[in-house]
Parts: sequence; structure tokens; C-alpha cells
Amino acid sequence: MHPIERLRYVARSSGYDDRSMVAETAGALRGLGLDAAGMVGACRRIIERHPTSGPLWWLCARVLTAPEPYAAARQAVNEMDADQTSEHLIDLLPADATVAVLGWPDVAGDALLRRGDLSVLAIESGGRSAGFVRRLQRADVEVEEIGADQLGSAVAFADLLIVEAAAVGADSGLMSSGHLAAASVAYCAEVPVWAVVGVGKRLPAPMWTAMLGQLAEAGETYQLDHEVVPLTLISHLVGPTGLVEHPGDFGVPECPVAYELMPRRSSR
Repeated sequence: MHPIERLRYVARSSGYDDRSMVAETAGALRGLGLDAAGMVGACRRIIERHPTSGPLWWLCARVLTAPEPYAAARQAVNEMDADQTSEHLIDLLPADATVAVLGWPDVAGDALLRRGDLSVLAIESGGRSAGFVRRLQRADVEVEEIGADQLGSAVAFADLLIVEAAAVGADSGLMSSGHLAAASVAYCAEVPVWAVVGVGKRLPAPMWTAMLGQLAEAGETYQLDHEVVPLTLISHLVGPTGLVEHPGDFGVPECPVAYELMPRRSSR
């Protein structure tokens, strides 16, 4: 496939996990051989098409701010491939627990598939829970599909709620619809809430603000398929270095600020 067509394919695509999206985007950018201006335009198109993907913001920021952009793209892919978040989650999950999740969480889902001793309450979010349930059933994992109207009672019943972030800022995370309600119920019911935040999702403040600005332009918050969840509702974070008990201290952003990705009014 020609690099231009590959980039268009990536921009239009949806439903792929973060690792695949980063690898495809990096490969397309490397194949284009663009000058600096062309690289900025290509990265902006990717972000405009996938405004809720923290790893794509992360990749594009690293590419645009690096003296060797193609080497930076390769390094980003290598770091995604080496992400140990799922491995840490496998080791940290309590034995024989009943775990509630929403939709089809990529990193957490991998850990649940490989543990095998857990009971999973798969709550509908974004039309993805049915596929996730079938995947767990094929792996002989005990799982029950839960409708969105049963979210509150399912979360309150669980021993642990796992939420997976698309991106994280200093005091909140971006997650698929339903996560704000689930985390709020868990917080009130004193059910631990573990946020899974893999490589490439911790953004610097200006880029986090720009991401939220793009979402605000897309419609009212209740009309979108992602929502902002305050970290005050989260008891623990699980990331590339393991378990963090103080979400506000999760760590520094994983990429520099690329002002080229933000609206002109954000860079003044």
C-alpha cells in the first residue's frame, strides 16, 4: 500500500487497539518521507480524526519535536511493544475476585484473559461488551454480560472496578462513556477503582487541554462517547511501572508539548 493511502486508512480507521494504531501510524509517517511542514499536516490530520487517542497524540508530539522524527517514531513503537502494564495488572489482581469492567478494555482485557481465576462482570459500553464476553468465554473465564441499566448494582456488587483510560491529564482521565457513573458508584460504595493507564497516555497540560477543547467542539458532553473522570474517584493507578496508590502522583507526562498539534489560539 502506498504511504499516502496507508495514512488515509489509518486516519479513517476505528476499533483498533492502541498498539496497532501507533504501529500503523508510525509506519505510514516513516513511509511518506515528508518535510517538516508535511509532517505537521499529516500529524494534525491524524489527531483530528482520532482526538480521544492519547497514544496518537503522544506519538505525533514525539515525532514533531524530535531532531530525528523517523527514529522517534520507531522508538515510540518499541516502547508500546515493551509496555508492561498488562503484566503488572496480572500480578496485582487479587485472587478469585469479582471484577467489573466496561466495554472491551484492551490492556485490562488482556490481563483478565490470562489470569483465568477471576469472575468478570462485563458492563455494556459503546456496543463492545458482547464481543469481549465471547472472547472471555472462549478462554473459559467466568463472565456475565451486564446491561448499562444494571451498571450501578453490578459495580456495587464487585470486589474491584477496573477502568481504562484513553488519556490522562494532571487531575483527570478520558474514558469511554459510562466510566464516570461507574467510578462514582464505586467511590460511594467503597469499591476500589483501579485505573489502567498504559504507555503513551500521560499528556502534558497544554496538550490535555487541547484534547478536551477538541471534544468540546464535537458536542455537549452527554452526547459524546468519551467523558472526563476525575482522578479523585480513583483509588489506584496501574501503569508501566506497576501500582501507584496516589493517582495525583502518577508521574510526569510522557512526551514534550508539540504546539503544532494545537489550535492557534492555544499556542498564543
